Amino acid sequence: MSSQICRSVARAARTLLSASSKQSSRAFSGRSAAAAAAVALRGRATSLAAYGRMDSENASGNWISGLLAVPAAAYMLTEQEAHAAEMERTFIAIKPDGVQRGLIAEIISRFERKGFKLVAIKVVVPSKEFAQNHYHDLKERPFFNGLCDFLSSGPVVAMVWEGEGVIKYGRKLIGATDPQKSEPGTIRGDLAVVVGRNIIHGSDGPETAKDEINLWFKPNELVSYTSNAEKWIYGAN
Repeated sequence: MSSQICRSVARAARTLLSASSKQSSRAFSGRSAAAAAAVALRGRATSLAAYGRMDSENASGNWISGLLAVPAAAYMLTEQEAHAAEMERTFIAIKPDGVQRGLIAEIISRFERKGFKLVAIKVVVPSKEFAQNHYHDLKERPFFNGLCDFLSSGPVVAMVWEGEGVIKYGRKLIGATDPQKSEPGTIRGDLAVVVGRNIIHGSDGPETAKDEINLWFKPNELVSYTSNAEKWIYGAN
């Protein structure tokens, strides 16, 4: 529900952006208003109801009045951040076996060809303690130590991908945990053979994605930008 609210607000903000570009006498730029609207209303569903009651004749004026209540710092945000508020993000990691086998470009290309956008990437060698934090939900499983030993055994390519439905569909691109049960056309189905060397990890839900992104990346390592290809992927909003 919250993602639907973010999308609705950000799209309405872009409508305001278009209108404000024709009325340069506004007290602040339409671009700032668009960003502020998306960020200010993110997670504030109750505010949306109030905006939903405004009539079309006074729509722009009510938006402006409502936005004046937003802290001034929010106006410094960019339109790109308003756009990012619409999009889902997930954490994807190419494990040491995938790196050592030279599969980085192959895996990245599959996400790019689908239409998802790379917003963070780095190569790291995780410590054993870091690997234990990553797999904390599996600490009671008998294979936990071996899993952590493997993740910390060499370089890992950590990434954050963005796009509509990227968490759920990212898992489909990856395939089942056991490569023998993965469909042909998936990453594991095409490129892996056994569970212990299944080459890639992907977040399995929104909360997991949030936690894993926060674990592997600092906020300033995540980039918000608009890809030139997006209008061909999502169409006009």
